[in-house]
Amino acid sequence: MKLTLGFRRAVASCAVMLSLASAAASAKVFSPTVYTLPNGLQVVVVEDHLAPVVTQMVWYKVGAADEQQGHSGIAHFLEHLMFKGTPTVGPGEFSKIVARNGGEDNAFTFYDYTAYFQTIKADRLELIMKLEADRMQNLALTDDQVYPERDVIVEERRQRIENSPAARLGESMRYSLLTNSPYGRPAIGWLPEMQQLTTADAIAWYKTWYAPNNAILIVVGDVEPEAVKALAEKYYGPIPAHPVPPRIRPQIMMLPEGEHPLPEPERRVTLRDPAIHQPEFARYYVAPNYSAKTRKQALALEVFDEIFGTGSTSRLYQALVVKTKVATAAGSSYDDTALDPGPYDIFASPAPGKDVAEVESGVDAVIAALVKDGVTAQEVADAKTRLESQAILARDSLSGPAHSIGEALTTGQTIDDIENWPEDIASVTQTDVNDAMRGVFGAKAAYATGWLLPSKGTKAPMDAVAAANTTIAPSGAFR
Repeated sequence: MKLTLGFRRAVASCAVMLSLASAAASAKVFSPTVYTLPNGLQVVVVEDHLAPVVTQMVWYKVGAADEQQGHSGIAHFLEHLMFKGTPTVGPGEFSKIVARNGGEDNAFTFYDYTAYFQTIKADRLELIMKLEADRMQNLALTDDQVYPERDVIVEERRQRIENSPAARLGESMRYSLLTNSPYGRPAIGWLPEMQQLTTADAIAWYKTWYAPNNAILIVVGDVEPEAVKALAEKYYGPIPAHPVPPRIRPQIMMLPEGEHPLPEPERRVTLRDPAIHQPEFARYYVAPNYSAKTRKQALALEVFDEIFGTGSTSRLYQALVVKTKVATAAGSSYDDTALDPGPYDIFASPAPGKDVAEVESGVDAVIAALVKDGVTAQEVADAKTRLESQAILARDSLSGPAHSIGEALTTGQTIDDIENWPEDIASVTQTDVNDAMRGVFGAKAAYATGWLLPSKGTKAPMDAVAAANTTIAPSGAFR
């Protein structure tokens, strides 16, 4: 297993929120069959008979944001340890069995969830259900398995985070902006805390959170819902449920108007590193997640992001790359599938002969114009059309729907939210988009600015410099 930066982004970019799309606003998305076993395991089945293949995913409603202070990294650590075997399946044998049967498997951890998946011939579904159900309840860990794997995740962080100036800058910006949110710490964990994780910590995490009543089984592929139900009852049904702690989190709350509750001066981080040859500009704003209270704003921001920073026709790209030519790349990213408010990301790279200050001025000018004048009705209509046309790909893979449904259900959304998304997006108005945009980017916005610079050359504000060895992490999911 390895750390994959932007795994969620890669899935989402395939169809701009695969889980939430349809070719026509009146159509449903996946039309899944959904049921819950007596032990609380939610089962979602999506039929796709184009090829004799199936994907199974088991999602646990727990991730890095649920870790206790001082134990960061335990969610990702246990994900690794789940491959260490049970009394009936030896260490490393899980993946070998899947591979011998022509399949692939892996897992990943993010702030709100941990997921395990296999893709294999449809007639091998029973095999992978048996394997996955076994490790849901019978994981066997010993010190001689745990501590070498701890060295693996420590080295993983060093390679992917410590050796990446861009990743370190991103981690520092997250921590600066989301100080009292669990999203402010790295999903992979802080290095000193990772180095202290124990076998007892891993077993406690497993026994606390890994239960059928805290999990979702998603099966997508060449299957019949009733046959899947029979297999799920056979292998997952006997696993006993047990109480799971509430997911109580200190967090940055969004006020009804979208503003930060404690307006503060702008947070600014500049990281200099001799390995940097291409300076970078980054900006993170606090933005609402998709929840019952902020659903309208989140949907509007999905449309806004398509206008503002998605692709070569976006406002950012046209202003910075095409017209003023101060940047070679510019864009934004917004992901509302989360339990808490999180960052809205903006990025840009200076063109040859230009510096980061010019890029920042260009970004600020685009935002100021938007806050002043808003987006146009035509921009909103075009953005919704693009979302709908891209959504034709929603069912074109097995892993896409499985991933997207799981991500939505583990972050507080419902099947109805997923299935009704086309209609919900179609109902977004110009006023909705402008109101949501001003809530994030207006005068009372909370944001952090980041500059990534070579050790020498481009000047930075003197009060903005952070040491090049600052510990930082990216915003992607960890395999």
